[in-house]
Amino acid sequence: MNIGDAARASGVSAKMIRHYESVGLLPPAARSAAGYRRYDERDVHTLRFVRHARDLGFGLEPIRELVGLWHDRERPSRQVKALAEQHLAAIETKLAELQAVKATLERLVCCCHGDDRPECPILESLAGGSVA
Repeated sequence: MNIGDAARASGVSAKMIRHYESVGLLPPAARSAAGYRRYDERDVHTLRFVRHARDLGFGLEPIRELVGLWHDRERPSRQVKALAEQHLAAIETKLAELQAVKATLERLVCCCHGDDRPECPILESLAGGSVA
């Protein structure tokens, strides 16, 4: 199949397929006599794998490791679990940071009267002041 067909079958854009190929997540595509990229079902399966990993928020390097582990039928599952645990810990840290940002914004919005007065605790806080 050509790159457009592979894109439709995998849910990955043609641009991203070329990118994944360039960074080594996907092996170099076979080429037709005219030089067009040709993909098979295994390539599409790998692209779906990469798409699902991206949907879970994995970055390119962890995905590279996951693809390698996926293809290695002799690998112990503890390696895969360790990668997933590292990613989960990073997500938990980011979630805590976002919750702190949310709490701060909620407090600032609550403190702002939102009326015709020029005083604004949101702007004061952004300028480095404190909000009571």
